[in-house]
Amino acid sequence: MIIWINGAFGSGKTTCTYELNKRLQNSFVYDPENIGYFIRKNLPKELYESDFQNHEQWRLFNYKMLKYLSDTYDGIIIAPMTLVNRHYYDEIIGRLIKEGIEVKHYILYAEKKTIEKRLNKRFEWANSWAKSQIDRCIYAFNHDITEEKIITDNKTIDNIVEEIAEKSDLTLASDKRGHLKKFLDRSATFLKHIR
Repeated sequence: MIIWINGAFGSGKTTCTYELNKRLQNSFVYDPENIGYFIRKNLPKELYESDFQNHEQWRLFNYKMLKYLSDTYDGIIIAPMTLVNRHYYDEIIGRLIKEGIEVKHYILYAEKKTIEKRLNKRFEWANSWAKSQIDRCIYAFNHDITEEKIITDNKTIDNIVEEIAEKSDLTLASDKRGHLKKFLDRSATFLKHIR
């Protein structure tokens, strides 16, 4: 099974992904964003697209890697990535589903004010990429890619992870960490994924 965790930048995709990974016995985090950075590092700047998802190679490679993992890895694959272009969604997620691969796609959805508050906690400046994409993401999740929203405005990370597991018919291991340990783990995840 592949669990694709979608949502606006700042919606909690990465944190939820790694928390889910910690609580599932047999799971692996696959980060589609890494392919974007690979493409950027291996192209002349003149060939850059404004968004690396616009490179056909990004979409094809992620589809092929997820297909390969699904065919060869006996566990849950968790992929956190904002995906708002319906055509791109169809090229990756839709294609996997058409080929009989079980993909659970969840949108971590929140109101604009909530997302802005979360991004402020990440010290995102007013004109950052993440903030500039909020309206585009909300529009897409209301009109283009609307399946299986998890409304997160008033939910904790633990609530969201438990909802994803329940909707995916998965059993989570109990979480025996205290508040401090959870905070430190989540802070480490955040720092590790600053780009």
